[in-house]
Amino acid sequence: MKPLENITVLDFSQFLSAPSAALKLADLGANVIKIERPDTGDICRTLYISNCVIDGDSSLFHAINRNKDGITIDLKDDSSKDLLHDLIKKADVMILNFRPGVAKHLGIDFDSVCKINPEIVYGDITGYGTSGPWKDLPGQDLLVQSLSGLAWLNGNANQPPMPFGLSIADMCAGQHLAQGILAGLIQSKTKKEPVYVQTNLLESILDLQFEVFTTYLNDGHQNPVRSTVNNANAYIDAPYGIYKTADGYIALAMVPIPYLGELIHCSELTKYTDPSLSDKRDEIKSILSKHLITKTTSHWLSLLEPADIWCADVYTWEKLLESDGFKELDMIQKVSRDNGTQLFTTRCPITIDGERFIMKKQLLLSEQTMQNIILINQIYKGEMLLWNRKFIMKIMN
Repeated sequence: MKPLENITVLDFSQFLSAPSAALKLADLGANVIKIERPDTGDICRTLYISNCVIDGDSSLFHAINRNKDGITIDLKDDSSKDLLHDLIKKADVMILNFRPGVAKHLGIDFDSVCKINPEIVYGDITGYGTSGPWKDLPGQDLLVQSLSGLAWLNGNANQPPMPFGLSIADMCAGQHLAQGILAGLIQSKTKKEPVYVQTNLLESILDLQFEVFTTYLNDGHQNPVRSTVNNANAYIDAPYGIYKTADGYIALAMVPIPYLGELIHCSELTKYTDPSLSDKRDEIKSILSKHLITKTTSHWLSLLEPADIWCADVYTWEKLLESDGFKELDMIQKVSRDNGTQLFTTRCPITIDGERFIMKKQLLLSEQTMQNIILINQIYKGEMLLWNRKFIMKIMN
């Protein structure tokens, strides 16, 4: 039995941040019901991060909404209120990521929902909070990364600010919301009261930087200085970074420079015996770069790994998939729609009591099928509740 099997979550959110929180709860066993708008559905259905389209929807939509049930409700239509209120009464959790004020306009703000369900855990993600001069700015991942200072930690010193190649603010906010909701569930169940859980993209990405940001706050507000050569962390001395070899790349973490010089037979490095080498970082990295490119990655690993030096090959996804270490994790799962459409994606990375959580539900229905459900809803005068997918497909046929 999964730990959240008796928990029902209403997911009103779109895009990536809040849907990722709902995904984590679904993977842990919660019954997550994704509520989409009629006609267009979640905008994420057509938000493509590549040309990969799966059964008419983007791969991103499938990845972030696996393990969920789906229903369409027009939140602006008064005739849908009874159905919506019935769902809220039976739910344990609600998740939203509207701009400030939108939920209140739709009648599903925290205060309104508490009147329907006085023990609800209400989870909300915004871009920059619900007050202040930035509250109405678009909460988009790249924009938040840019405002947070994070982009000045990546890339080399002679490069412009470099964002992460992932929607890191969205994903961090989703993780934080999921954590808050889990704590809220304990409070709600023990005290029999509603709980309002809030986070935003900016707070989440600042928390991600807590280690280096704390240094900045307590070090005279000195800006981070990126290395000119192979920067991997603006606050860590050489050799920390990724280096080109004769046939690929090698990653080196922390290691005393003279000892490293002995191991890789680089006499130029053995002279750096002063423990404080921050002002020599680029100089040392330049020497390393010229030396490491002369031999293959496997050659360097054969010298460093037996000495317990923190180092690694730098894999592509193709090479990762072929590795025994990755295969042992069994991280890939295959999921499908009723029509046979299949998708390969990652599984939940959490193991509890030895159980790995693999998706049991099928993928959310296509937008065309959702439109057919709307027609059924109209025929039954708004009395549609949660249709079992097989039952829906039987009606469709």
